[in-house]
Amino acid sequence: MLELDGTIWLRAGDNNWGGRGRIALLAAIGQTGSITAGAKAVGLSYKAAWDAIDTMNNLAGEPLVVRTAGGKGGGGSVLTPRAQRLIDGFRVLEAEHRRFVERLDAAAEAASEDANLLRRLMLRTSARNALFGTVEAVVSGAVNDVVTLRLPGGQAVAATITQESTHALGLTPGVQAVALIKAPAVMLLRGAGEWRLSAENQLPCVVTEIREGAVQSEVRLRLLEANASSAADTVLVAMLSRLAVETLALAEGVEAVAVFEASNVILGLV
Repeated sequence: MLELDGTIWLRAGDNNWGGRGRIALLAAIGQTGSITAGAKAVGLSYKAAWDAIDTMNNLAGEPLVVRTAGGKGGGGSVLTPRAQRLIDGFRVLEAEHRRFVERLDAAAEAASEDANLLRRLMLRTSARNALFGTVEAVVSGAVNDVVTLRLPGGQAVAATITQESTHALGLTPGVQAVALIKAPAVMLLRGAGEWRLSAENQLPCVVTEIREGAVQSEVRLRLLEANASSAADTVLVAMLSRLAVETLALAEGVEAVAVFEASNVILGLV
């Protein structure tokens, strides 16, 4: 979730008056009647406090903090009326700024889903296929894990990765991730007969476009939704030889099954 924050800094032309820290120092001096005690209250050294006061006095063109004569209490420091007005004005501005940031934060929270989508769209990779989904299950083996990613259309994609990668990425059920599959790793099957394959991923799809090349053709596919209520439109791309396209009689609208090994799937976070 996006969270916004901010602070106010006072400027006069190219001169920086400072922000909450210097105002807090002034307020602490006003409350304690002492530069030493005020500096301690805000976590500054005596020298750093005096440097800040000198800077503010110079920028104001008049004193903001003045020393009082010694007496029974040994003297001290007091704020001038100008300094008190500065503190009061800053607090009003800070309150308004806080309300402004809270409104922005509320808007950012409402737009967090769009922000996540924008982050996904900025993903750049050499893999032709980037399928976004949610981790549904993680099955651990002796060395590798099988991570199942559920796509928006209800299809399941299995990936075999090392246990070290699972832990490094923090992959647990409910985490959003992206499955990257290179187009040459995607095979296509046609026919109503039964087949037995070792490849874990077998996704029904329909051909939407074929872009022919001199040797290979790019076949664009739309995955058929496993969830009838889903409006997802997930695209998968396969790179096949022209001979394979002819042998399978692939054309727009033809249904097929996209097949790829779980070991050919790379997982990343979004």
